[in-house]
Amino acid sequence: MYAIIKTGGKQYRVAEGDVLRVETLEVEPKQLFTFDQVLLIDNDGDLKVGQPIVAGATVEAEVITHDRAKKVIIFKKKKTTTYQRTQGHRQYFTEVRIKAIKA
Repeated sequence: MYAIIKTGGKQYRVAEGDVLRVETLEVEPKQLFTFDQVLLIDNDGDLKVGQPIVAGATVEAEVITHDRAKKVIIFKKKKTTTYQRTQGHRQYFTEVRIKAIKA
């Protein structure tokens, strides 16, 4: 059984027991969070597709930790002039473990 959920402007394919990194959620670690924007549920061939979301379907997840990803370096350069800029960015994320998919 798996589901496709939407959070933080992105879509994720999840199954029970999966660990994934999503955009930052305002929930303390070790707390449960419910994703209510479920776009699709597949229960061993029984497919439920939402228009745009499946009514009454939720995915429960436990928040593991909040952290920051590895640094991404942004480097800009123009060869004919003496222009070059370096910038770094570390994106915040929340790591969650999927506990249950309820249809």
